[in-house]
Amino acid sequence: MNHGQGDDQERELFARLEADLNNSPPRPEPADPIGDVIGIGSAPSARPDREDGSADRDPTGSADSHPTESGGESADRLADPDAVVLVDQPTPKGSAPGYWDAARRARRRAIIPGWVRSGEELRAAVGWAAGYAGHVAAFHAVRTPLYAVRLAARSPQGAVKAVSTTGRWLADAEGAPLRRWAVAEANAAEYFRLARMRDRRVKLRAVLFGLGSLIGLTVALALYVLAPTWVTVAAGAAAVFALGWLGAPADAPVIHRAVERPKADKLTSDMVLRALGALGITGINQAQSKGGPGLAFTAPITRDGPGWRAEGDLPHGVTVTDVIDRRERLASALRRPLGCVWPEAVPEEHTGHLVLWVGDQDMSKATAPAWPLARTGAVNLFRPVPWGTDQRGRWVNLTLMYLAGIIGAIPRMGKTFLLRLLLLIAALDPRAELHTYDLKGTGDLDPVGDRVSHRHRAGDEEEDIEYILAGLREVRAEMRRRTKVIRSLPRDICPESKVTSELADRKDLGLHPIVIGVDECQVLFEHAKHGAEFEEICTDLVKRGPATGIVLLLATQRPDAKSLPTGISANAGARWCLKVMSQVENDMVLGTSSYKRGIRATMFAWGDKGICYFVGEGADARIVRGVFADAVAADTIALRARATRLLAGTLTGHAAGEEMETTAGPGYDLLADILAVMPEPKAWNETVAGRLASLRPEVYSGWGPEQLTAALKPFGIATGQVWGRTEGGKGANRRGIERAHITAAITKRDEGRGAA
Repeated sequence: MNHGQGDDQERELFARLEADLNNSPPRPEPADPIGDVIGIGSAPSARPDREDGSADRDPTGSADSHPTESGGESADRLADPDAVVLVDQPTPKGSAPGYWDAARRARRRAIIPGWVRSGEELRAAVGWAAGYAGHVAAFHAVRTPLYAVRLAARSPQGAVKAVSTTGRWLADAEGAPLRRWAVAEANAAEYFRLARMRDRRVKLRAVLFGLGSLIGLTVALALYVLAPTWVTVAAGAAAVFALGWLGAPADAPVIHRAVERPKADKLTSDMVLRALGALGITGINQAQSKGGPGLAFTAPITRDGPGWRAEGDLPHGVTVTDVIDRRERLASALRRPLGCVWPEAVPEEHTGHLVLWVGDQDMSKATAPAWPLARTGAVNLFRPVPWGTDQRGRWVNLTLMYLAGIIGAIPRMGKTFLLRLLLLIAALDPRAELHTYDLKGTGDLDPVGDRVSHRHRAGDEEEDIEYILAGLREVRAEMRRRTKVIRSLPRDICPESKVTSELADRKDLGLHPIVIGVDECQVLFEHAKHGAEFEEICTDLVKRGPATGIVLLLATQRPDAKSLPTGISANAGARWCLKVMSQVENDMVLGTSSYKRGIRATMFAWGDKGICYFVGEGADARIVRGVFADAVAADTIALRARATRLLAGTLTGHAAGEEMETTAGPGYDLLADILAVMPEPKAWNETVAGRLASLRPEVYSGWGPEQLTAALKPFGIATGQVWGRTEGGKGANRRGIERAHITAAITKRDEGRGAA
């Protein structure tokens, strides 16, 4: 093959193609749909016209290879290729929401403030005003003799001051500087005018002084001769006191303030905007640098309880959580203590709607109102009970029935005190049966446990664990009994298939409330031998217990997945989260994604003891300061609860001196029981549950496939699809378990016990 000739032919071919390309008119550029829409298509230089002035056309001869919806618009664009097409076209008349439509969707503000409409808050406000007035009156009444002595002592100075002032007035001393100025300037005309004016003033004032003196002396003489002695004394005292008031120095007032007013200034828009600008949030700083405010106020800054409330929309892209993360810097910028500054999100609004409440006093140091149950009163657990106050000093209520609760915090933040408070509330209902377990072992729950609890134990020794396990087994057996009782009741007596206050009153049914409080619950769930059973029982109580009148309250200083199983944390209806250190613990207690939604217990300071985020009562998370009841107060309340129970005949168990079961007994081993009834490699859940019920009716009666799946979950055994045959011999896939998984779980458990 002749390679040299081939190369020459290829070079000649490429030369002809290059010449054709250089001589041919440019090809039209493809239309840019994005550029056509927003008006930033190719520049004129990129779209050259033909020599005849006509626009480029595609090979089909159409004016535009991408025709628009309207022929007129296409023609306009061809006539003026640089025309800009607006993205936001004018809104047709009638398509925008009218005034009345917007008014219907508007949020109406209360005509009468909430604190006036609330009888409790109104009484508190009136009581405060009366107490304030009474304090001021009593303060000055006690010091009235001292005020009289001070005025009498200063009356000579007042007399001298009065004489001096009168003499200066008679001599027209106020005009002397002007006359001296006229003399200094040698302005004779002005001096004579001022001198004549002074003479007229002095004559007039002398006449007035003479008349006043004559009338005053006459009145004084008349009083001395004709008036009773007490009138004369009173007039003389009034004159002395008036002279004493006149002679008092400006820096030493006679009367001092009865109340030290707070130093906190009124919150203003300038203060809020300046503080937000100091947070270093890019969106706010950019808005303020362009002349914007950084916060569009949606309501006036108003007085809200013992503080000020500001509300507004942050710039686009800035969320309330951005501000919450910088709460310390916000407090510094506002020059307020950290416990006074509380930025909050509004759940029903967008995430950029900020509510900033700035209190007069640190929330942890402010004087809390007296707890209504501290000295008197009983409780119905089926009705709301006050247990704490929010930042504004308003009571927050809690209905303890129909829920399971979790309390989480780092040590020394008030977790145990809060649990004890809730147990004290339960103790004040004489129908309630209390089970109190203090696994910290310091005796913090003893005031409740020793006075009223049916079961009580403090400590984490092995016998304590056995005692608690026996108690929880007892409660679960009671829960199963209650489900049968509730199911057997007529619909008109138990319409909602749950325990009510009326049913709890009937002793023949045995449906009284049962409240279980466990402090440091992680000790149970991490126990090497019984941890799985504790998790299983507590998960069952959290899920099914509330409807049967059983309340489980768990407190832990390690709110993580290991110490607080997800099956429990996911089903607890009430959450109390005091200070925690990270997002994981925050979401474990308050619920998944709480941290992202701005509900952050990490923002609490070390001094915010007893302050928590509370989720419950069908409301969004609120910041609440629990009632502080120390050991002495708790013991006093527990004694009152004990007396009530003695009268009602409901004191039982540990508090009544009865011997309670101290060990868990043989109990049952779920995994071993499954191996005993499951000889085949695989079996359906429903088959295994039926066999277990036949083996131990007192334990497994009523179990179905769902209960078996839930009971196996703490052991790490997952159920799956298992092939089997029905009684009719037909094959089917149903949820079941494998014997090998059960055997592996038993081996792993026994190895853990040996290591322990």
